[in-house]
Amino acid sequence: MAMVALVTLLMVAQLMYFMGKVGAARVKHDIKAPAMSGHEEFDRNNRVHQNTIEQLMMMLPSMWLCALYLSPTLAAVLGAIFVIGRFLYGAKYVVDPESRGLGMMIGSLPILVAFLAALWGVCSELFF
Repeated sequence: MAMVALVTLLMVAQLMYFMGKVGAARVKHDIKAPAMSGHEEFDRNNRVHQNTIEQLMMMLPSMWLCALYLSPTLAAVLGAIFVIGRFLYGAKYVVDPESRGLGMMIGSLPILVAFLAALWGVCSELFF
């Protein structure tokens, strides 16, 4: 379970990194809070950050339930792939939003697999 915890901390660190990029773009382009748009660089960084929050809301519980009910190793690997995918997504999105597809796919697939693995693990314990 320590690997799952470590990957969780990597996810938090990644989110803090994306948050820092949003803050830096806000300062660079003089976008005063509470504005949520104003310059394309800020908007793109903000979208990466917000989308990562949205994805984490699905990944974290799925990963932890997969770890608890099926396999901590599988859960940690899926979490690491998610982090890699999110970095690729973020790097591509900031440069050209149309190029985000591969990173989105690499980051989204582990969510689906972790969810299905967790569902299988929970159902196996309940019904088999």
